[in-house]
Amino acid sequence: MATDAADPRSAFRGELCELREVVLRMGALVEGMLARAIRALVTQDLALAEEVRRTDDVADALDLQIEEVCTRLLATQQPLARDLRAITGALRIAADLERIGDYATDIAKVVRRLHAEPYFKPLEDIPQMADRCREMIHLVLRCFVEGDREPALQIGAMDDEIDAMWKSLRAELMDYMTGDTRYVHQAMHLMLVARYLERIGDHTVNVAERILYMQTGTLRKLN
Repeated sequence: MATDAADPRSAFRGELCELREVVLRMGALVEGMLARAIRALVTQDLALAEEVRRTDDVADALDLQIEEVCTRLLATQQPLARDLRAITGALRIAADLERIGDYATDIAKVVRRLHAEPYFKPLEDIPQMADRCREMIHLVLRCFVEGDREPALQIGAMDDEIDAMWKSLRAELMDYMTGDTRYVHQAMHLMLVARYLERIGDHTVNVAERILYMQTGTLRKLN
């Protein structure tokens, strides 16, 4: 009697489950990188920022692992329909997660440039933006696990909030820079951080759209 291990279809399902687990691990990793990068920025903790930068190598390794698994499955299994969407979707999601990790690393690099000078204003808007980004990432990962489409449909509206925060903060920082040239260096770097967060929101929308496509076969734009 054939065992599950000898059943090609069973082995294929096992590899798909493994692929999903690696994607989830990568998602949790980059969400954590973002949380630590923002904490390092707020507290001006250079050591924590350096930890985030080192963690980016782990995110890159997971991205490569996902690519290798997907390539092997596409080359050897000839998957159809939903399984094909699951594999190609994992590739696309990993690419967006890798970019989120890169942006978290970029925020950590800003900490290195600003850690030695007091902030000219309390950092309130940026942590709020980051919290919203993390909520979005957490939500799409839950949708990825549970296969529930409805929460993913909220992502577009959440990204609109991030965009509004970005525009408001950009205008405020521009006012600081035009009002006093002493603020230019710091305000420019804080504006970069806000821009990175806005882009993280966009990449999270990409993930949500890809999850919906994996589940329905229809690519739906969320914003």
